[in-house]
Amino acid sequence: METMKGEVVLNIPSEKAWEMYRNNAILSKINPDLLSAAEYIQGDGAPGSLRLFKLGPAIRNYVKESVEKIEKVETGRSVTYEVIGGDLKEMYDPYRVTFSFIPIEGDNNVNKCIAEWKAEFKVSAPATPPPEKAKDAALRFLKSFDNFQLSY
Repeated sequence: METMKGEVVLNIPSEKAWEMYRNNAILSKINPDLLSAAEYIQGDGAPGSLRLFKLGPAIRNYVKESVEKIEKVETGRSVTYEVIGGDLKEMYDPYRVTFSFIPIEGDNNVNKCIAEWKAEFKVSAPATPPPEKAKDAALRFLKSFDNFQLSY
C-alpha cells in the first residue's frame, strides 16, 4: 500500500474547520467548482455512515463522484473514509483518505490550524499514476475554507 499526504495552514481554529467539514450544507458551498454537493446517504457521520461527494466542474474530467464509508472519527480532529464507489474506486483499491484538522500551538496561532489530507492506496488499474490530482484538488479545497469562513 502506498501513502501520499499534503497539508495547508488555515487561518481559522481547528474546531471551526472541523465544524465546516462535517456539515454537508456548508461543505457544499465552500468551493462548488471543486465539490458541488456532499450528503450522508446512510447514517449521520458516525463510523459506518456512507457519504456521497459530487465533484465540481473543475475536476469532473478526473472524478465525478465518490461514495465513501466512514471508518474512524476522532471528534474535532480527523475522519477516515474508505472509498467504496465511484471513479476513484476503479483506479485504486483500496483507497482510504483521512482529513485532519490540527491546532497550531502558540499565542500568535490561536486562530490557525493545519488541515492535512492523507491517502493510502493501491493502484488497481494498469498505467494509473498515484493520485496527485486528488491530492491537489483536496488541498485547494481545504485552502478554500479560509475564504469561505470570512463570509460564513
